[in-house]
Amino acid sequence: FCTSDSLYHSLARGIQHTAVRQAHRKYEPNFHDKYGNLVLLGGAAVFTVVWGYVFTQAGIEWGLSPVGRVTPKEWRE
Repeated sequence: FCTSDSLYHSLARGIQHTAVRQAHRKYEPNFHDKYGNLVLLGGAAVFTVVWGYVFTQAGIEWGLSPVGRVTPKEWRE
């Protein structure tokens, strides 16, 4: 039967051993470390190209004002 004090010490010792083991292991870069900035820049480039095309070539009328496009109806009495 463990007392809470001895349980705490064994838990703390286990955490210390894990921390020491991880500190001695050589750090290996993961996918995000290797390619994160490249993926981010690629996404930004695609975003810019697609929206650049939409704004310049898609033929969308961006003017939202109806002035000059709406003709008034004849007045009826």
